[in-house]
Amino acid sequence: MSQRLFEGKVVVITGASSGIGREMAIQLAQKGAYPILIARSQSKLETLKKEIISQYQGEADYYILDVSILEEVEKVFNMIIKKYQRIDILINNAGYGTFDYFLDSSIESIKKMFNVNVFGLMACSQSVIPYMMKQKEGHIVNIASIAGKVATPKSAAYAASKHAVLGLTNAIRMELKGTGINVTAINPGPIRTPFFRTADPSGEYVKNIERFLLEPAKVAHQVILAIEKRKREVDMPRLLALGTWLYQCFPGISEKFAGKLLDKK
Repeated sequence: MSQRLFEGKVVVITGASSGIGREMAIQLAQKGAYPILIARSQSKLETLKKEIISQYQGEADYYILDVSILEEVEKVFNMIIKKYQRIDILINNAGYGTFDYFLDSSIESIKKMFNVNVFGLMACSQSVIPYMMKQKEGHIVNIASIAGKVATPKSAAYAASKHAVLGLTNAIRMELKGTGINVTAINPGPIRTPFFRTADPSGEYVKNIERFLLEPAKVAHQVILAIEKRKREVDMPRLLALGTWLYQCFPGISEKFAGKLLDKK
């Protein structure tokens, strides 16, 4: 079933050069999809494209793009549409975070984070939605975060950006009802990826939450399952998903009794 579902589908993946973006590209290629890789690093994209073609007998293409440069987003997506005539799935995966107390965070650094995590995602989505509406089908997947539901100390700006992603995702899902376009939010906990080279240069946070770290391949697999099943939203791992539910139902109690668990950065 899944093989037929993805066979020949044009799938655009932002942030595709490493982490779960890279894993999703490989797994989708294995299922017969045509991944279009988007990121800033040409060398990493070229390496991944060659790997997909040679090792997985798949097809792939790539475009160099910094999604925070909004005027470039439309240009790149227009080039993709011109070449392939369609985009079946968009996975908004590009994003990064820095962990600092709010008072220690400059407005400039917060703007940079929002430009990638929020405005870049918005620009990519606006670029594909008109074409998906003409096709009368499509799927947009936004990689948000558990942090978009449960904020923690030293992640105010990052959590705010992911709250924005979830708000946008829920709104456009309702706006696009009846168009044939599905919209999914993926909310993973911490993942073992290069994300933490920027977010946690000291390595202290990763050390503190080692047992909760998700493997990129497993997250990518769950994203693909969510597309197959047209899920509205996925929280992972299960333990953090349960904690998120408890926090949303009992926020005061959760902050009082689980404060130390939330303060690991």
